Amino acid sequence: QVQLVESGGGLVQAGGSLKLSCAASGSIRVINAMGWYRQAPGKQRELVATMPTVGIISYVDSVKGRFTISMDNAKNTVYLQMNNLKPEDTAVYYCKVAGVNSVYRSFEVWGQGTLVTVSS
Repeated sequence: QVQLVESGGGLVQAGGSLKLSCAASGSIRVINAMGWYRQAPGKQRELVATMPTVGIISYVDSVKGRFTISMDNAKNTVYLQMNNLKPEDTAVYYCKVAGVNSVYRSFEVWGQGTLVTVSS
């Protein structure tokens, strides 16, 4: 079983910065991709950034140039550095990890979510 623990959310003023972390643990053989999603009140969950272990990093247009996704392979941890935050970035942020577990089965798990609130 694979578990994710997120941290780093909070309240910040517009123009400020936050860094989210998501650590994966458990029966992990290999991680194929890690990513961040967000869901604002009354809206559908949307992809913010995704980082495959092999491939191209991608961002939703609204965060390009402001957010940076990164990964620490040794710690099975993905980060989301968020700069120049805007009130429209307010949402619950979820990480998602996809990979293969110790018995060679694919997995895809979600974090519990962390709230980011940006005040104007």
